[in-house]
Amino acid sequence: MPAYGEHARSYDRDTTVFQPYREAIVEALPVGPGQLVLDVGCGTGLCCGLLRDKVGARGEVVGIEESPEMAAVAREHIAAEGWRNVTVVQSRAEDAAIAAGADAALFCAVHDILQSPDALQNVMSSLRPGAWVAAGGGKWAPPVMVAVNMQVRMLHAPYVRSFEGFDRPWSHLERLIEGVQVHELAFGSGYIVTGRTPSRTPAQEAPIDGRPARWLAAERHNQRNEGRALLCSVAGGPRPAPAGRY
Repeated sequence: MPAYGEHARSYDRDTTVFQPYREAIVEALPVGPGQLVLDVGCGTGLCCGLLRDKVGARGEVVGIEESPEMAAVAREHIAAEGWRNVTVVQSRAEDAAIAAGADAALFCAVHDILQSPDALQNVMSSLRPGAWVAAGGGKWAPPVMVAVNMQVRMLHAPYVRSFEGFDRPWSHLERLIEGVQVHELAFGSGYIVTGRTPSRTPAQEAPIDGRPARWLAAERHNQRNEGRALLCSVAGGPRPAPAGRY
């Protein structure tokens, strides 16, 4: 799409009107210092700094972006700011090699990704049990709001491949998280959804193949660190400290 390709360098300016919504979506994600957050469909990195402010210098932000042009702009921004704990992986969300055990995931204005079960499965499988998830963006207002929906179509058409699922963009995601909360914005033309990945059941904490649960926890910790190193290798980053669309 032109907005994510040849127009990548004007993207930030072209989408300035959406910035308050980006900030509201990031604010809805309950993460704190030292945590690892995935910014899925990070675009030019407009949410990366907001997330970094939340996780601090000891936390990590990993952006995942399909468009090479958008990812390049994001990396330039990150380098200019000197954020050594923010990394962008240029990959489709369906195929991205993501570190295991991430603490949270953000889906900010990424309608096409939210309509891809494969992308969601890949991302959600990388999150630890009980990880927080926040998603938000545009949606159709109630049908009686004809004028509002005309504006919605005009604003969002350059940034989505299809309006399929635009009445409930979170319909696939809500099947994968618990405690779903939906808040509508701007006369129903926007939304923020939050929830958490399912927590472990007692059966999952029981010994498996004779190994105590604490051994398995250590194994998961090691896999997480190996995954972080892989992310840096894929992204061309200089160190294993890995790491917003419209």
